[in-house]
Amino acid sequence: MTIGRIAFLGSGETSLAGGRIFEALARLVSSPLRIAVMETPAGFELNSPQVAGRVADFLESRLQNYKPAIHLIPARKKGTEFSPDNPDILKPLLTANLIFMGPGSPTYAVRQLQGSLAWDILRARHRLGATLVFASAATISIGAWALPVYEVYKVGEDVHTKRGLDLFADYGMNLSFVPHWNNADGGVDLDTSRCFFGIERFERWRSLLPPGDIVLGLDEHSGVVFDFEAECCEVAGVSSVSVLKSDAAKIYPAGAKFPLNELGGFQPPASLEAGIRPDVWDLLRQASPPEDDAPPAEVLALLEERKSARDRKDFAESDRLRDKISVLGWSVQDSREGQKLVKK
Repeated sequence: MTIGRIAFLGSGETSLAGGRIFEALARLVSSPLRIAVMETPAGFELNSPQVAGRVADFLESRLQNYKPAIHLIPARKKGTEFSPDNPDILKPLLTANLIFMGPGSPTYAVRQLQGSLAWDILRARHRLGATLVFASAATISIGAWALPVYEVYKVGEDVHTKRGLDLFADYGMNLSFVPHWNNADGGVDLDTSRCFFGIERFERWRSLLPPGDIVLGLDEHSGVVFDFEAECCEVAGVSSVSVLKSDAAKIYPAGAKFPLNELGGFQPPASLEAGIRPDVWDLLRQASPPEDDAPPAEVLALLEERKSARDRKDFAESDRLRDKISVLGWSVQDSREGQKLVKK
């Protein structure tokens, strides 16, 4: 099991800071880069294709050097032709190695994705190494508890709790997320921090959570990347993230790193397939990326030979093999993380 990275953004997925986070992640994804942008959090809005499409357009421009194949996943509402249970519209999700969800309503996203085929495919792809990126509403929705922003801030309901998608239950962690942590849209007259809840209402909400649950607050235009293989978290963007426990609170500025166990005792699933229904694994086994995206066996064999040559510092042989790979229509990029194939 190769658990993929997860990035959380407090806001600004199409900002300069967000673009830098996406680019840093793209460098670490095996080529070819296949991106799936899920519409679900904004699926109740009449313009949800445009909401997701703006992110897709941004990624196509920002990541143009990686020549990404980008697909919108219109998994908008259960019981419709655009249902998160419709396998036909989810096909690009089966081979995506970077999956994004962003703006919309957190609790709507939970209602549509909980127990759905789309959610199980996303979880399975993550266990197979795909990178996940969540921003804004989606960041809230995947926590153990979803902050009911619309219900309290817009509708005027009393402060209450709602269950989230609880992605980290797979890993033995009780984590909830609050983006827009330092929001100041309300100016001096209205406290809109803590994702528009304000500090007073946020503290009431937090007091309703079970003891021992951890809350991660993300400042705007800031984020954090979880690396499960290194068991490390790295803060990116322009500001900071806050880790709130029952007995302490810590703030980590941009550039800081902290151990994953700061957020609870990380435990991988008992097996690759644990907790995910069998038909999802059947779909994944049957799926294959487009033929023009996949490097042929000959190229992969040459790439492995080149790695061996570089390990023994035979750089002349390494260059010769690189040229052979180039003739076959692929270029090799070298980085600290190793070799990466890019289709020419």
